Amino acid sequence: SGAWDNTIKLRGLDGKLVRTFAGHSGPVVSVSFSPYGKYFISGSWDKTIKLWNMEGRLIKTFKGHSGWVNSVSFSPDGKHIVSGSADETIKLWGIDGKLIRTFKGHSTFVNSVSFSPDGKHIASGSLDNTIKLWGLDGELVRTFAGHLGPVTSVAFSPYGKYIVSGGWDNTIKLWH
Repeated sequence: SGAWDNTIKLRGLDGKLVRTFAGHSGPVVSVSFSPYGKYFISGSWDKTIKLWNMEGRLIKTFKGHSGWVNSVSFSPDGKHIVSGSADETIKLWGIDGKLIRTFKGHSTFVNSVSFSPDGKHIASGSLDNTIKLWGLDGELVRTFAGHLGPVTSVAFSPYGKYIVSGGWDNTIKLWH
């Protein structure tokens, strides 16, 4: 879990603290495990993404956003990371920390990002009340509009047929 004290806490399912990770200089607002659980990433309001191993070692710091990093996610194959930021962009990174592509299209903060199960698309949710579906080449595939307030969370269904979104309008929407 990420916290306002700038740390990440790793806990067992029994709730016991396993390890505390420190290294961000701002609140940690998003965390995500790699597909096989060897690593995890954290996104912070310090505008960075950090890649950690489970033993507590910081592997890499990703820099490139000019605003808070609100959401991070691993690709299904573990080779890429996507991040969404208050700078209105989505960034696709290699696991080595190299920036591959910047996606632009939202008119304000990006709150949530998610990879499709096949790793071919990214969904993003924003304070602009929309969800956007992107190809990895940076092409905007579709914009979903219907929320009456900011979109705070997006996720794909297990087979990638649907996107679910939650927003400040107190609704959950299912998109096809």
